[in-house]
Amino acid sequence: MSRAALRRQRRARLRARRWGWLGRLWALGTGRFGLLVVAAVTLTALVAAVWTPFDPQQVDLAARWSAPGLDHPLGTDGSGRDILSLLMAGARTTILVAVGAGLIATALGLVLAALGALTTRVVRESVAVLIDILIAFPVLLIAMMISAVWGGSLAVVVWSVGIGFGVNIARVTRPELRRVLHSDVVLAGKAAGLTPVQNLARHLLPHVAPVFIVQLSWGMAVAVLAEAGLSYLGFGAPVTDPSWGLLLAELQQYLTVYPLSVLWPGLAITVTVLGLNLLGDGLREATDPTLRTARGAARAARTHMPEVVA
Repeated sequence: MSRAALRRQRRARLRARRWGWLGRLWALGTGRFGLLVVAAVTLTALVAAVWTPFDPQQVDLAARWSAPGLDHPLGTDGSGRDILSLLMAGARTTILVAVGAGLIATALGLVLAALGALTTRVVRESVAVLIDILIAFPVLLIAMMISAVWGGSLAVVVWSVGIGFGVNIARVTRPELRRVLHSDVVLAGKAAGLTPVQNLARHLLPHVAPVFIVQLSWGMAVAVLAEAGLSYLGFGAPVTDPSWGLLLAELQQYLTVYPLSVLWPGLAITVTVLGLNLLGDGLREATDPTLRTARGAARAARTHMPEVVA
């Protein structure tokens, strides 16, 4: 490897150390891509809250099925609605579902993990059985059951995805809490007189935060995909709320006639879910010290060129 490449690697490692785990995340290709995608979708949702090129629900029959151009950069649908405006407004729905489901999953996952790791044996075993029962139900099935009672809406999507992935977070976080519970730092906290809640806040949660953050990012990706799937099936957002899944369901019947119109919502869903998944992978590598050590050893092995003795 050339000296210039070694200097670039050294500067990248210095920046990563300066910014902590965020610098390490940015140094990874997967983490950088995930951050850029999440930032782009969030910025689009914020802009759409105050401005879109056209009213997303404005019907213009004279402009129906317009090809992409200056007036409509992504074209229009069968009702003459601007597809770019629909996608921008749909980003608000995507962010709302991802953040709302993430908050519910966080609260439920932490409560179940804490009950399953820090309480008496009877409570721990009961929580473990409850998690095993709940995890047997897929998120889409939970949403359909709730929709059958309360009707399809964004609230149903948010709560069903939050509950479904909150159980997954609890299943992954609970063993980590049990492992950290017997570490020296937690035992020292107990000897110092810390209450279980203080020990949880000061020692247990910071140690399981990397695992938790990674699971949460993956949960948000599942939330985006579930919202699109449920809206596509008619269990998600109502027709008055712009949604990528709903737009895809409306346009897919014209796939053979106007294939380009179906491309945009499908591409938006794919890129967003891919970005959140890659962000989760990047977070796992940036926050897990064992993976960083293994990655550093592999890099050293690649850069070390043994001399050939004639």
